[in-house]
Amino acid sequence: MILPIGDTPNPSRTPWATWLLLSVNVAVFVLLTLPRVLTPADPAGLAALTAVFGAIPQVATAWDVFVLEHGFQTGAPGVLDLLTSLFMHAGLAHLAGNLLFLWIFGDNVEARLGSVPFLLFYLVCGAAATGLYALLAGPSLVPLVGASGAISGVLGAYLLWFPHNRVKLFVGLWPIWLDIILVPAWVVLGSYLVLDNVLPLLLGAGGNVAYGAHVGGFLAGLAVAGALGRSRAAGLEGGEREISLGRSALKAGDLAGAYQHLIRAAQDPSPVVRERALRELAKIPDPRLQAWIASRHQV
Repeated sequence: MILPIGDTPNPSRTPWATWLLLSVNVAVFVLLTLPRVLTPADPAGLAALTAVFGAIPQVATAWDVFVLEHGFQTGAPGVLDLLTSLFMHAGLAHLAGNLLFLWIFGDNVEARLGSVPFLLFYLVCGAAATGLYALLAGPSLVPLVGASGAISGVLGAYLLWFPHNRVKLFVGLWPIWLDIILVPAWVVLGSYLVLDNVLPLLLGAGGNVAYGAHVGGFLAGLAVAGALGRSRAAGLEGGEREISLGRSALKAGDLAGAYQHLIRAAQDPSPVVRERALRELAKIPDPRLQAWIASRHQV
C-alpha cells in the first residue's frame, strides 16, 4: 500500500482558491450526488441510460441520469457540460482520491500563481485534459466526470516548479509493516505520469479510468508552468534568473518555491551570484536552512 498524505515544505499564505475548489466539490457531492444516489431513476431516465449503455446491471439511480445529462460526452460536446463535469464524481472513493491530491499539491502551485490565476489555470488544465481525452476516445455518449484531469494539471506544474520538495508517503503491508517516508516530488509525480497513466494508456488498459484526461491535464500543467517560468525571468540567465524567480516567490509567500530557485542559484559558478542567492535564502525562516547558510560564511 502506498498513499500520499502530505508534502514539505509548504507556503505560508492561505490557499483560498484550493480550499474553494475543495469545498465546491464536496458541496456538489453532498447536495447533488447523495440525494440522487438514493433515488431510483424515473422511466424516461432509465430509457436514456439503456439507450447509451445497453443493459444496466445495477439499479439505476437519478444520479446516473444526472451524470448522463451533465457529464461531458465526446459525441455531443458542450461548453457547460465541460465545466460541470469537472465538479462531478462517480462516488465517494473517486471524490476522496481526487481531493486528496488537490489538497496536497494545490497550495504550493497556488502560492506561485496567486489565487485567481490558479482558478483559471485549474479550469484551463481541465479543459485541456478533456480535449485530449476526446481526441483519443473518439465520439461517444458515455459521460466523462471528475476533477482528475484538472488536478493532473496542478501536478504537472508542481513537478516543474517544486521537483525537490518531499512528498510524505504512507507505505506498508498491513498488518505487518506500516511507515511514513519522504520521497522527492519528481519521483512521485513522474511515477504518477508514466507508470499510472502513460503506460496503461499505451497498453490500452480498460476500466473506468480516463488515462488520456490525466495525461492531457498533466502536459497542460507542464506547458503553462514552463511558459510562465520563462516569462517571469525574461532576459535573465542562469543564477540571475533563479534569483529573480526566488524573489518573486518570496514576495508571494511561496517559501517552498523560493527555496527551489534560490538553492539552485546558490550553486552558480559566479561567487557574486552565490552570495546574493544566500542572502535571499536567509530571508526564509527555517532554522536548518539558517544554520546551513551560516556554515557557508558568505552572508
